[in-house]
Amino acid sequence: MSTEAVRVLIVDDHPMVAEGIQSILESYDDVEVVGTLGNGQDAVDQVTALRPDVILMDLNMPGLGGLSATEIILERLPETRILILSMHDSPEYISTALSHGAKGYVLKDVPTEEIKQAIDAVMRGERYLCTGASGSLEPKDGEAREALTGREQTILLQLAQGKSNKEVAIALDISVRTVETHRKNIKRKLGISSTAGLTRYALEHGVLQGTGVGF
Repeated sequence: MSTEAVRVLIVDDHPMVAEGIQSILESYDDVEVVGTLGNGQDAVDQVTALRPDVILMDLNMPGLGGLSATEIILERLPETRILILSMHDSPEYISTALSHGAKGYVLKDVPTEEIKQAIDAVMRGERYLCTGASGSLEPKDGEAREALTGREQTILLQLAQGKSNKEVAIALDISVRTVETHRKNIKRKLGISSTAGLTRYALEHGVLQGTGVGF
């Protein structure tokens, strides 16, 4: 072959799903599956060694969630193309994934051939949304949600654990005013007005399940 095979890493906490995708992808001569991992933390830890061109990333996993892992990996290896694999087809999930840097969004119930189409598309530099995902995305391109910064993710974790602005300020060695500013920015970016909403968001997106921040 004149071109190198596309290096694909599968990150999903359901072994049967990961193995099923792997077996399909390995039937293509131009794809090499370089690994299957069960959570976002393993992906973050091993991505530099595995050097994947494309990561198929599950959204909800134990430990570090798919969104947090996506953001961390793209900070370290910005050329990596990440495709989110998910059961959720809500516009909020899809737009949030794209705002975190994912190049595409594929629902887990699509024909496996479509996963190969998605890989080919992002390798061409295109964004890929499977039919179900693109159909649920409302045309609000002008209102695309901004991605949270690493600091905002850390503060979101603390707030979601029920800590007050003052407690967060002490834990991170910053001023209460700075925490308040970050809190406003987080709510604005996520379109969430209440602390309960922030907690719910953190739970749904795996932020609370572990981000490498210790207490």
